[in-house]
Amino acid sequence: FGAGGSLIDSSPMYGRAEAVIGEELPKVFGHERAFVATKVWTPGRGRGIRQMSESLRMLGVNSIDLMQIHNLVDWRTQLETLHAWRNEGRIRYVGITHYTTSAFDELENVMRREALDFVQLPYSIGLTSAGERLRPLAVDRGVAVMINRPFEGGGLFASGRGQALPSWAQEAGCRSWRQYFLEFILAHPAVTCVIPGTGNPENALAALVAGSKRLPDEAEAQRMQEHWQRL
Repeated sequence: FGAGGSLIDSSPMYGRAEAVIGEELPKVFGHERAFVATKVWTPGRGRGIRQMSESLRMLGVNSIDLMQIHNLVDWRTQLETLHAWRNEGRIRYVGITHYTTSAFDELENVMRREALDFVQLPYSIGLTSAGERLRPLAVDRGVAVMINRPFEGGGLFASGRGQALPSWAQEAGCRSWRQYFLEFILAHPAVTCVIPGTGNPENALAALVAGSKRLPDEAEAQRMQEHWQRL
């Protein structure tokens, strides 16, 4: 929070994450400083309602900022409930998620057919297929884009190990490959937020630096990608 972060993205499949958030967030700044997102991850209307109700209970809130259908599990059933809950004021925004490119066809189908506020999907400097298909669609549909797996599960760091950052990137204030990868993603105006995903608080703070400075323009982002492809 002190470094400018606000989004907390969770899910029932993330172990005790929701319970820990509910226990610790009030001790820090309270829920008013956080944009809290979680997910529904189960088939069936009744099971979905029970799971979401339990999420709100553990998070310690009466309403939640963003509820997402995790990995499109039974999305037709759950989306009907999410729209009803939004009308009742129990959630502010409705979204869908997936973490694999193999789901892009279905993501695109849902985005074209349904009224959504958010979509969460994988995108990185080494995996740009989402940029060619889903980000333009999100802009057209007015859907906010949340990016997961920006480092491809750490694979990008392995590829960049031992490679120096280009001098022009350093001159622009880029200090690490972590920052380089995140700035490339954030450069696109369709991207609302990136979820780095880390268990190391120092890495989390380092990632926040990428969003606190001037971001690359389109030409600079293209140069970043071309440099990476040559490594």
